[in-house]
Parts: sequence; C-alpha cells; structure tokens
Amino acid sequence: MKYSTPQEEFWAGEFGDHYIDRNNTSAMIEAKHAMFRRALTPAAGIRSVVELGCNIGLNLIALSRLLPQPELRGVEINATAAARARENLPGAQITHGSLFDYTPEAPGDLAFTCGVLIHLNPDMLPAVYAKLASASRRFVLIAEYYNPSPVTVSYRGHGERLFKRDFAGEFLDVRREFRLADYGFVYRRDPHHPLDDLTWFLLEK
Repeated sequence: MKYSTPQEEFWAGEFGDHYIDRNNTSAMIEAKHAMFRRALTPAAGIRSVVELGCNIGLNLIALSRLLPQPELRGVEINATAAARARENLPGAQITHGSLFDYTPEAPGDLAFTCGVLIHLNPDMLPAVYAKLASASRRFVLIAEYYNPSPVTVSYRGHGERLFKRDFAGEFLDVRREFRLADYGFVYRRDPHHPLDDLTWFLLEK
C-alpha cells in the first residue's frame, strides 16, 4: 500500500507492530473507560461511534462497556492492529487503511481521535478536521497532547513523529458549526486511572 506521508509509513510498519504490545493491558482499558465516562457525561444519546485511528480497539472496547449496545466503527493503518481490533470487537466494523482515505458509510453520533492527531503530518490536519466533522452527526471528541502553540517532540528516538498543538482550538476555528461542550485532563500520575497526560475536548454540533 502506498502512503502520502512518512508518518503513515512509520505507523503502518514495524514500529506500529511493536506499539501494539506496549499498549495492550486491562489497566489501559479501565483508564480509558474512566476518561470516556467523564468526557461523555454531557453527551446523551450516543448510539454510534466512529474512531479515526483505532489501533487494536481498546478505546472502542471501553466505549462498548460504557454505552448501551453502540454501533462501533473504526479505521486503522496498521494491518496487524486492524486484525487484532476485529478479534477484540467481533461486532464492530474495522477498516484497514489510512484515515486520510477513509469515509464512513454514515456519520456516527460521536466521532473521535485519541492519541492519533499527535502522530500525523501537520500539513494533513485540515483534511483530518474536515473528516472528523463529516464523520460526526453530533459530537466530536479530541483526546490528544495539548500545547498552546505547535511543537515537535522526539518520539522514542525518532524525529517528526510526535507533534503537540491546540488541535481542538484549530478544529473550532475552521468548523464553526461546533462549540466546546467540555474539556478535561488525565494525568500520568493519577493514582486510579492514569493516562499519558491526555487533554480531551468534547465538541458539540
């Protein structure tokens, strides 16, 4: 498969394979469940979910435990991760491919990313914001590393593979049909449900 950015090739390949084993724990699912429970408190009536960059499906597993029988859809660039997501979520619709090429069959009540925008080529973000908006019937959740201005951070010895910025603010600037409904932070030293310093933003249409 041919990709348009070096970041896509990076995650589709061996590094993406190794990422699977580093982040596949029951504690991770419990922490994600706790985050989604807080983040989606104002978001009633979610019955369908679209995740851009679902990896092995841990976020979707957490949501399946939180929401009443949701319709789950996701796209994942790494073939091994996509196959594992299908195993973990037999009832979900998991598509293998780049999220830049992905178009869900129908918008979901919630469309979201979690730790994905930080790894994308910044030049592609406007296209991803448009895709998030079109994939959502009502809510968008952006859970990423936050920084008020764009910065690039070395990631496990690799350059140009991790980027921090105000993703939600940029989304709101270009998608005026959405408003900020809520936001919060999950600290890596949280004594109960730690996550890697994620800042989440719930946006409502």
